[in-house]
Amino acid sequence: MWTDRFNIVLFEPEIPQNTGNVARQCAVTGARLHLIEPLGFKLDSAKLKRAGLDYWSDVCVGVYESFSALRAKYPEGRFFYATTKGGTRFDKAEYALGDFLVFGKETAGLPNDLLAENASHAVRVPMRPGLRSMNLSNTVAVVLFEALRQTGYVGLN
Repeated sequence: MWTDRFNIVLFEPEIPQNTGNVARQCAVTGARLHLIEPLGFKLDSAKLKRAGLDYWSDVCVGVYESFSALRAKYPEGRFFYATTKGGTRFDKAEYALGDFLVFGKETAGLPNDLLAENASHAVRVPMRPGLRSMNLSNTVAVVLFEALRQTGYVGLN
């Protein structure tokens, strides 16, 4: 059941090492990983596999041709969108098991139209002014662990 753990969504990820690191985070936390195409690498990339080490067998991964396809598969899902343009600080949002935490591609983030449609669920990690963004896999870790903290680290020891 998708509601028993968090769902990490990478929108058109470009760097295999970041996706591999995120996959490892998903493995150790039990989160599911959803990848939105196009991907900037092949799923059999050596760099992707190396970054995920031997954790790949412990990750539930889904690949979708579009964000709309993911939304259609989980019509009742609640989605949070991580962006430097978010109005709510990530630790002020209230997360629940089953939520989808969505992260944009490394060079461009999430599309403006997607953010505009979902502004009430756009969250941001505070940063110093004038700097563009944090590394994708680091941002996933920060937001995911806040969501896990809020829900009592269910299933983790």
